[in-house]
Amino acid sequence: MAIMSCFEVPVQQPDRDMSVQEFKVWIKQFDMDHDKRISTEELTEALESLHMWFSSWKARRVMKDADADHTGFIDNKKEVEKLVKYAQQRLHMKIHQKS
Repeated sequence: MAIMSCFEVPVQQPDRDMSVQEFKVWIKQFDMDHDKRISTEELTEALESLHMWFSSWKARRVMKDADADHTGFIDNKKEVEKLVKYAQQRLHMKIHQKS
């Protein structure tokens, strides 16, 4: 019985809806080197803060989808928009357009 309970842990999602602006503020707190861009490692930390399973793998998937210029960073408006869209569609985060 104890073994089964280990596999029944649901994926943690943010506990509330957030606006796009709130999402940007939230993700910015993981910019540990303050270079105004998000690396795969920083994105992994963000996902880990949500207690997501396989956060490193998910961060690499997000980066592959959102990093349009292949620099290894989310570092411009277009890429942030793609990050928001990915988080909504694939990570099932509740992010809305208006605050």
